[in-house]
Amino acid sequence: MCAWVAWLLVAVALPAKEFPVAAYGAKGDGTSVDTAAIQKAIDAAAEARGTVVFRPGVFLTGALFLKSGMGLRVDAGVTIRGVQDLRAYPERPTRVAGIEMNWPAALINVYEQKDVKIYGGGIVDGDGKYCWDSYWRLRKEYEPKGLRWASDYDAKRVRLIQVYKSSNVELRRLTLERSGFWTVHLCYSNHVTVDGITIRNNIGGRGPSTDGVDVDSSRDVVVERCDIECNDDALCLKSGRDADGLRVNRPTENVTIRDCTIRAGAAGITIGSETSGGIRDVLVSGLHVLAPVPIGICFKSAKTRGGTVERIDIRGLDLEGVSIPISITMNWNPSYSYAHIPDRTDKVPDYWRKLAEPVPADKGLPHFRNVQISDLKATGAKQAFEVNAYANDPIRDFTFSGIDIQSQTAGTIADAQHWTFRNTGLHTADGSRAALKNCGEMNGSP
Repeated sequence: MCAWVAWLLVAVALPAKEFPVAAYGAKGDGTSVDTAAIQKAIDAAAEARGTVVFRPGVFLTGALFLKSGMGLRVDAGVTIRGVQDLRAYPERPTRVAGIEMNWPAALINVYEQKDVKIYGGGIVDGDGKYCWDSYWRLRKEYEPKGLRWASDYDAKRVRLIQVYKSSNVELRRLTLERSGFWTVHLCYSNHVTVDGITIRNNIGGRGPSTDGVDVDSSRDVVVERCDIECNDDALCLKSGRDADGLRVNRPTENVTIRDCTIRAGAAGITIGSETSGGIRDVLVSGLHVLAPVPIGICFKSAKTRGGTVERIDIRGLDLEGVSIPISITMNWNPSYSYAHIPDRTDKVPDYWRKLAEPVPADKGLPHFRNVQISDLKATGAKQAFEVNAYANDPIRDFTFSGIDIQSQTAGTIADAQHWTFRNTGLHTADGSRAALKNCGEMNGSP
C-alpha cells in the first residue's frame, strides 16, 4: 500500500589510514578528560578521510564533533564516557521535542556533515544520571505551577548521538548506555542507517525521556537489528510540534524499521506525538516486544499538532505480555501537550512563546489515514484496543489482517471510519468484543 520512493544508501567507504587518539594525547584512563585530544584526532582523520581508533580503555570526554568523510571506530574493550558537566556540551541550534531552540550538544555529533561512519563493538556511555536527577528536581518544582509542559524544555539534558542536517551516515554495532536524554536523534537528515545497536538506558536507574531511536523530520532511513531497553519511546517517528512544527513543515518519510527487539520502553513502535510536518511511507516489520513494555503499536498526537500521518505498513509483530497491543490517541498527555503560560510570569523564554503560540482549529487537528497492520500476534495482553480521536476528525482507512490477540478484555475503538478487519482473531478472557463508539463503515469484526 505504501508508495515507496526507490533509493539506495551508498555505504560510507573509508580508506585504511587510522588515527589513534593516543597519538594526540588521549589517555583512556577513565579519569583524565580526553575531549581535546580526541577532537584533534577527529580533525586530522577528517582531513585525510581516515578513521579515528582507540586502544582499550575508558575515554572520558565532552561533546565530540565528527566531520565529513571520516569514521569513528569504537572497538570492543573501548568505552567513550560522557563528562558529567553540561559546560562540556556547548549549546547549538537544533530541534528538541518538536521545537527549534538552542540545546546542549550531544556526546557524539554529526552536525551538518556527510559521509560519516560510527561503528565498532564498544560502548558509548552517557553516564546520564545527573541529567535524569536535574529533570525530576525541576519537574517537581514546575508541576504545582502548571508548568508540566515546560519541564522537558527547561531541564536541558545531553543526547548520546545526534545526526543533524546530515546525509549518508552509518551507525553500526555499538552498545549505547545511560543517555542523559534521547539516545539516537536523527533530525533533518537523509540516507541514514542505524544497524545492530544495543541500547541499555536503565543501568543505575530509569532515566526520563531516554528514547531509543528518534527519526525526526528525516527521510530515507533504515533502522534494523537493534536491541533496545529504555524508559520512553523505543523507536519513534516525529515531525515537529504545534505552531513551530507547522512552520518548519518537514515530513518524516521513506523509513524502514525491521527486526528489532524492545525489552523496555513506552511502546514497541511509536508514531507521534510530534506530527506537525507529516509522517508517511513507513514500513515496520519483525519487531519482538516484551513485557514490561506497556504498548505494542502507539499512534499519538494532539489537537494542536496538525499534520498528516499516512501510508504506514506495520507487519510481523510478536508481542509478549504487552498490556495494550494497539493504542491510538489524538489527545495525548494534555498536561504536556498544551502549553499555557501562567499570568504574571517573569522572564518568559522565546521557546515558551513558541510552545504556547495558538494554532487555529482547522490546522491543529492531526489526520491519520491509510494504515495497514498485519501478522500481529499478542499474548498476555490486558486490553486489545485503546483507540480515540475526534468526532470531526476520525481515524480513517485502517486495515487489519492476520491479527491474533489474546487479552483479558477487548477494549474500545472510538472515532474511526472505514476500518477493515480480515482474519482477525480476538480471544478475550471475559468474552467481550471491542466496543465501538462513533464509528462508521467498519468491515469485519474486531
